[in-house]
Amino acid sequence: MIGDVLYDMPLYRPPSEGDNLIVQATLGCSFNGCTFCSMYKTKTYRARPLDETRADIDRLAAMWPGAHRVFLADGDALVLPVDHLLALLDHLKTRLPNLARVSGYATPINLLRKSEADLRRLREAGLSLLYVGIESGSKDILRRIRKGTTPDAMAKGLIRAHAAGMKVSATVVLGLGGHAFWRDHIDGTTALINRTPITYLSTLQLYLEDIVVERFLAAYGAPFEPQNDAGILDEQARLITALDPPRPVIFRSNHASNALALAGNLPRDRDRLLDRIEAARAGGVGLRPGFLRGL
Repeated sequence: MIGDVLYDMPLYRPPSEGDNLIVQATLGCSFNGCTFCSMYKTKTYRARPLDETRADIDRLAAMWPGAHRVFLADGDALVLPVDHLLALLDHLKTRLPNLARVSGYATPINLLRKSEADLRRLREAGLSLLYVGIESGSKDILRRIRKGTTPDAMAKGLIRAHAAGMKVSATVVLGLGGHAFWRDHIDGTTALINRTPITYLSTLQLYLEDIVVERFLAAYGAPFEPQNDAGILDEQARLITALDPPRPVIFRSNHASNALALAGNLPRDRDRLLDRIEAARAGGVGLRPGFLRGL
C-alpha cells in the first residue's frame, strides 16, 4: 500500500522498475499458462475498470507529482483494448507533467493481437517500453512449458513492436531445457534473437516454486534433470558466443536468480563476457550462493 492506494498483491515488476511509479491496470495474467511461472497462480485475471484505475492515478499523482516513469502492472497490460490504454496514457500525461516513460509487460500473444498501427498509436501516446518473456526460442521447449506460442509468432510480434517505434526488453530463462535439451534451448533462442531487433536482453535462471513443480514435470513430456551450475555456465557461454543480433543489444544476467552476474553490450563485449564465464569455470570468479538466488 502506498498512501491510500491499496495494491492487489502479489505485485511484480522488472528490477529496473523498482524506483518507478506502479499503476495496476490489470490484475493477474490473462494467459497464466506457462508451467514454470508461479507469479500469478494465486490471482484471478481481470481488467480493472478505467475509472477505478484513473482514481488510483489521481491518488498516486497527488503523493508523487514529480514521478517521471510509470510501470503498468500486472502481467500483461497490453491485453487491454487500444482505446482503454490510450485513455490511461492520456490521464497519466495529464496528472504527471514530468512523465517521460510508460512501460509494461506484454505477452507474445497480446503483442500479436495489436496491429503495427495500434502499437504506433500507443507509442505516440507514451507507451515506449515493453517487457516480453520469450523464455526460449526452441519450438520444442516452448511446447513443453506450455508457452502458447511459437518462435515465428514471437519474432513477428517483436519485429512489429520495433517497427512501431517501441523498445523491447526480452527475457530468456536459463535451464528450461534441463540437462537433456539445453543445446536445443540455447540454439533456438539465439536463432530467434538474431532475427529480432530488440533493445534489451536479460536472463533469469530456472527456479521452480513448490506450487508449480507438479504441473511443470507433468507437462514437460520427458524426464527433467535440472542443470547444475556448470551446465548453466555452458548455456551462458553458448548463448553469448552465438548471439549476432541485427542491432546492438544491452545484455544483462544480473537478476537475483542467476548464478553468475553478467552485464555488457553485444556484440561489442562478447569476448569480455566469455572471459568472465571462463574465470567462473576456473573458480576465479565466485558464483552467487544458492541461498541468495530467487525470483
